[in-house]
Amino acid sequence: MMNLKSGKFMATLSAVVVLAGAGVWWWKHRQAEAPQYQTATVIRGTLVQAVTATGQLNPVVNVQVGSQISGTIAKLFADFNSQVTNGQILAQIDPATYQANVRQAEGELANAQAALALATVNAERARGLLADRLITQADYDQALATRQQAEGTVKIKEAALGRARTDLDRCTIVSPIDGLVISRNVDVGQTVAASLSAPTLFVIANDLTKMQIDAYVAEADIGSVAVGQGVDFTVDAFPDRTFHGRVVQIRSAPITVQNVVSYDTVIAVDNPDLKLRPGMTANVSIITAQRDAVLKIPNAALRFRPPHAAGKGEKKNGTTGPRAAGAGSARPQSDRPRERTVYVLPAKGGQPQPVAIKTGISDGMDTEVVSGLNEGDEVVTGLKAVAATAAPVRSPFTGGMRFR
Repeated sequence: MMNLKSGKFMATLSAVVVLAGAGVWWWKHRQAEAPQYQTATVIRGTLVQAVTATGQLNPVVNVQVGSQISGTIAKLFADFNSQVTNGQILAQIDPATYQANVRQAEGELANAQAALALATVNAERARGLLADRLITQADYDQALATRQQAEGTVKIKEAALGRARTDLDRCTIVSPIDGLVISRNVDVGQTVAASLSAPTLFVIANDLTKMQIDAYVAEADIGSVAVGQGVDFTVDAFPDRTFHGRVVQIRSAPITVQNVVSYDTVIAVDNPDLKLRPGMTANVSIITAQRDAVLKIPNAALRFRPPHAAGKGEKKNGTTGPRAAGAGSARPQSDRPRERTVYVLPAKGGQPQPVAIKTGISDGMDTEVVSGLNEGDEVVTGLKAVAATAAPVRSPFTGGMRFR
């Protein structure tokens, strides 16, 4: 009798152990197969929406000093980085040829003036002879015409002398403004040829403490840019320093390069320490909107769609309707709130729940939440990666090994 009861007890105990093991195995198996989610906490912070572009630093006033005459550079009075004033002599072209032209013009003028004096005397004499009826009216008219021709010749020679003197004066190259010589393109002994166009001898920047950036903004972004907006930019020479400026002009002339249309946006920059130099490439961020102490979420949360949501009116990894602000793009969007759907993981666990929200601006990484979420909520941003192989689990029914 005791043996029978003991046998039943052992059978019952074995069954309980088997069922308990099966339950544990099933629970672990279910836990392993349940999707694991990556989440991010809704926090408050500052969002800055910006348009990015590149441009070149240039002086506000940049004058190219050239030569209107040809000749050989005889002397140089300025070099790179020389401070010059308005009217200061920069260079001297050999004046020998132009001095000879002046002397020749002076001689021709003196000859014309002598001819005029003789023609004047002859005209006066002819007038007296005509009064005494010793010459004809035709002879008198001829004398007057000769005098007028001599007067015209004198004027021509005077103009030629003035031109020769002007060319001689142009042998001396002077600075048209106060500033700094940033480029010198000639050396002593070099021949300057100005037959077709004026060669550039010097480039003078008026004031390097005031500079500007000519940034080329794409046509898709130019609508968000306005005069007066703040600008942050960096240059390769100082990668750890951020410089500041503001938009002062948006030029309407389109610039097309490889079928890409852009517009020159002029940005005023203060350069009191002269760290910035002409020609530097600036990486520009034009601040089009800024929000302080606003709720924000990663843009990945706007793109996430759980597997069970696919085929129910939404794309698995996308959104319905037009792409809204913050969907992974740094391109500025309208300030008008947009309706979006994100998935929130309940605090007590379970499946992510869809929540309709309204979004504001985006900086390309995070997006402003206008309504629909609270600070501290956990939004789902993606699925955790599942290992390709897992540890073997012993089945309580077969005693063999099973891989998950």
